[in-house]
Parts: sequence; structure tokens; C-alpha cells
Amino acid sequence: MDARTLPDSEPELLARLSELRSALADQGASDVLKNALVQPSRHPLFDLDYRFVQSMPDSFDSFDLRGSCGHSILAAVEAAARTGMIQPLVAGCRVRVNVLNNGDNVVCEAEETDDGGTRFTAHFLCSPPRPVNDLLITGEPVTGIPFEGRTVPVSLVSMGNPYLFVHAAELGAHTVEDLFADDLVLFDRMTRLRLAVCRTLGWDTTGAFPKVAALLPDGPGALAVRAISVPSWHPTVALTGATCLAAGAAVEGTIPYLLSGVSDQPDSDLLSLRTPGATVRASARIAGGPGDRRLAWISVAEKQVDYAGLFLPAPTSEELSWLPLTA
Repeated sequence: MDARTLPDSEPELLARLSELRSALADQGASDVLKNALVQPSRHPLFDLDYRFVQSMPDSFDSFDLRGSCGHSILAAVEAAARTGMIQPLVAGCRVRVNVLNNGDNVVCEAEETDDGGTRFTAHFLCSPPRPVNDLLITGEPVTGIPFEGRTVPVSLVSMGNPYLFVHAAELGAHTVEDLFADDLVLFDRMTRLRLAVCRTLGWDTTGAFPKVAALLPDGPGALAVRAISVPSWHPTVALTGATCLAAGAAVEGTIPYLLSGVSDQPDSDLLSLRTPGATVRASARIAGGPGDRRLAWISVAEKQVDYAGLFLPAPTSEELSWLPLTA
């Protein structure tokens, strides 16, 4: 949505988004839970200002304004180009996005574009390069979380979004087949572990963050990944999830680092993430030496956005001048 047509104050903004959710539900689109608010950037180094609002499934007036959504950043860039907010996309062009929620700087590079959509590489930048240990939410590569009578080791990492990463075997999934099964027991365990982390950190248990992903080793420089979105299994892994995993694997001692075997491939910065729906590849650019490792950027390639045109829910105000649909 064009953020210029929406209120600036948070209470008025959320009230307007509640109205929009009701209108979407009337049009049979109640499953649209991600809102990308974009406008030409006020900052001279960026093309777009982007704000993410996660609609929570429990009620039309329930939202989470923390964090971000990588796929919706790409979708917003596609929509902004299609509707004239920025220049049309061509192969090789780069759109610089200022994420207002958390201060992230994201460069969306068009690999290939046609009438139906665009394939992107997304680059999440750290400027200046960030000490890798600063990515650890608790300051530790592994944190023990009290969980149903035992302590479960998890890695809590923040890059793109805050994530908790857990060895899937801790939750009963010992093989990739177990991990990728449509297993409601595993889903419930992952959800309960996420809530346990929220309680340990003092975070809101009704919000969307931290995200959660269960991991298994999948060969040198590779992980099998199962992640939860809102409110179900993620078909692959979120773009911010791939970014956060690549960041986590760059920090010695974390669960992504230990399971991926990246220490056995010192000359490669590529991390392969196998999911039920696709394999995603992410790379982390690290600056500095052994005692001063710093993250410069993370790149995730071959992310496709399909453009489906404009959708204007009939009951909404004319001020909501466009609502592009992308997938």
C-alpha cells in the first residue's frame, strides 16, 4: 500500500488497517496477513521507505509492527515499479529500501524481469560491518531454554528478523523425512518452544517474533530447515529466515554453525538451505580476521515475485488508491 495515503499516527494507522482487513475478508481474502507500506524514501540514500505490519490471525484489530518480511519487501518493490512510484525494473537495476521497522538496509537487485514478474537477489547490508557476536540476542551462541521439565539448547540470532534455531532432534525429528512431514505434533512442539523463549526473554507471547526454525545437518555447508510462519508451516523458509541462518552460521558455536559444517569449508561463504518446497542459497560476506569477524552483507538469490495486478476492495476509501497483489 502507498503509505502516503495512510495516517502517520500508529492508532489511526492500525484502525485503518483493521477496516481494510474487514474489507478483504468480505472479498474472500481474509488469509492476506502481511502488509507492506511503502513510499518514495525521504532519505537521499534510498529509493523506498518500507514499513511492515503483520496481521495476527486472532482478530481483525490484532497486529505486530516489529520485525520485517523479506518477501514482502521484494513484492513492494515490484508493485512500486509497476504503479509508477519508482522507475520500471530492468535486469541489473538495484532498488535501495529503508526498512523503518528495524533500520535494515536492503538492496533488491533485479536478475530478470518480464510482464509477469521479476526474479531478484536480495542483499541485506550492514553499514558499517557489524561484529558477528552482536547478532546474538542473548550474547551467547547457545542459550538453554527451560521447556517442559528440561532445558533445550537454542541459538537466538537477529538479522533481518529475530529467530530461534533449534536442532530438530531436540523436538523428536531425527531425519529429514521426519522434519518435512506434515506433523502436527512437531508443529505444536515448535510453537510451544517459541512461547517458552518469549517467556524467558520477557517478550510478548501474542506477537509474531521471534520466528522459529528447526534444523538438521544436510551435508557440508548445508542445512535442512523447517520453519513456521503465521499461522502455519512456511512452504520454504522466509527470506529473512535465510538471511538470519546465514548470519547465524557465521558465528562460531551457534547451532546453525555446528550443524552446517561451515567450519570444514573455510573458502566458501555459501549456505544451502533445503526446505520442503525448495532449496534456498544464501551467502554471507565477512570482513576482518579471526578475532574481529564482522558481517558486511548477506545475499539471497533467485527470489521470484509474480505480479497479479491491482486489487481494490469495494468498501474501502478512495484514499487507499492501490493495493497490488503479488505472490
